[in-house]
Amino acid sequence: MRLIVARCEVRYTGRLDALLPEALRLIMIKSDGSVMVHADHGGFKPSNWMTPPVAMEESEGQIVVRKFAGATEDRLDIRIAEVLSDVTHDMGEAAALEKDGVEAHLQELLADQPHWCGEGFRLVRREWPTDIGPVDLMCRDAEDDWIAVEIKRVGTIDAVEQLTRYLERIRLDPTMNVCRGVLAAQSIKPQARVLAEARGIVCVEVDLAVLRGEREPDLTLFG
Repeated sequence: MRLIVARCEVRYTGRLDALLPEALRLIMIKSDGSVMVHADHGGFKPSNWMTPPVAMEESEGQIVVRKFAGATEDRLDIRIAEVLSDVTHDMGEAAALEKDGVEAHLQELLADQPHWCGEGFRLVRREWPTDIGPVDLMCRDAEDDWIAVEIKRVGTIDAVEQLTRYLERIRLDPTMNVCRGVLAAQSIKPQARVLAEARGIVCVEVDLAVLRGEREPDLTLFG
């Protein structure tokens, strides 16, 4: 998480226009792409904010955050006059509440046995970095195509949305613009399957006991 204390002006354009005149504010940039601008009043609610997925550009004295919603663009222009503090803290995986112990163990096991995520898959890297957070596994298949694998204990709509955001960022690289997504979980909610299918994401249910070698996988008979 990046925390910037700066004297700045903040202009929002999109569904409406709003201007926060130059003043001392806290700019909070989270690893998931969230951007929040706080003043020292108004309680816990930020004065302005942008939720992911976003595109962020930073130049001397300016941070521009864009979010596309259909045909419209929401834009946050932060013009910085003076920076008092600019620090970045690694909050850690546990602090982000992204993975519980089961998910972390699943990631370790699937990294060693990526073929359970798809036939011919081979691991390239765990925790593949994007500018909004790391993808659990980045793999390649037998045709050498890229596959981003997100691992959850339970596959939900939120998990599909998370993987969708990662794929959007990964595909900005021209060499990875056809990267596919796989959601791997012990169980996957029916609504999540529907959304994943609509977005071209493959859902795979994995058995922890099989991955551990504690029992043989179930055999499927074809008649």
